[in-house]
Amino acid sequence: MSEATVSDEQLRLFIERIERLEEEKKGIADDIRDVYLESKSQGYDPKIMRQIVRLRKMPIHDRKEMEAILDVYKSALGIA
Repeated sequence: MSEATVSDEQLRLFIERIERLEEEKKGIADDIRDVYLESKSQGYDPKIMRQIVRLRKMPIHDRKEMEAILDVYKSALGIA
């Protein structure tokens, strides 16, 4: 086999792996959407739930810093 053929085969394998992972990612995204829809049907607010998920991913220090800055901005704008 020539070097180009080996490289071509390797490239094809990488592309196929990416395609499979993209398909899995789509399936997981669909599952997540379904959970948000189910929670909405139970009376929860998906928009707020997404914010909570985002906050829980943040390191505690970053979250506290963001909340402190948010409080300063809210105070400056007269938003309780």
